[in-house]
This record gives sequence, structure tokens and C-alpha cells, in this order.
Amino acid sequence: MLIAKKHDLGTKCVLAVCDKEHLGKSFEDGNIFFEAREKFYGGEEITPKQLLELIKEADSINFFGNKCVKIAIKEGLISESSVIIINGVKHAQAYTL
Repeated sequence: MLIAKKHDLGTKCVLAVCDKEHLGKSFEDGNIFFEAREKFYGGEEITPKQLLELIKEADSINFFGNKCVKIAIKEGLISESSVIIINGVKHAQAYTL
């Protein structure tokens, strides 16, 4: 299951998407520290199909988790080369132009 939260910032919309099992946890890998904070990622449980609908409304998207990143790659939103891995978990960002 995925978790998503929309952040409306004036005329812009940031979408935060996280695999449910990572929400609220911290990850460290070398000099990289990442926290999947409830405040940013904590929203509604969604399906992959619902994610595709939410993406249409977003100006930028933060993906954290192997499941949501896999969907983003499959849909052509990001490439494998734009993904970083933090302690075995994939993270990527996408922007609309």
C-alpha cells in the first residue's frame, strides 16, 4: 500500500508519496540521512491507480519507497538514473515543466 499527501502551495502542488511501511521511519546510508516524516508524507492510503490520478495534479512529486518508485519509472515519470538508494530504499523526485 502507498501513502500520499498533497501540499498546496499557492498555485503549485507538491505530492509526497511513500510506501506505507516506511512512513515515520529514519534511514541512514553513509553521509545520507533521510526521514519519511508523517508531517510531509502522512496522508491517505492510495492504490497505484489513485497515484496516477494524483500525479496529474502535481507540479512536483517526492517518491520514497521501492514500490512507488517502480510505478514512477514504469509510467515514465523518472528514469532509473535519477533514483538514489538510501539503505536499500529508493528515493526520487519528479517535476513538471
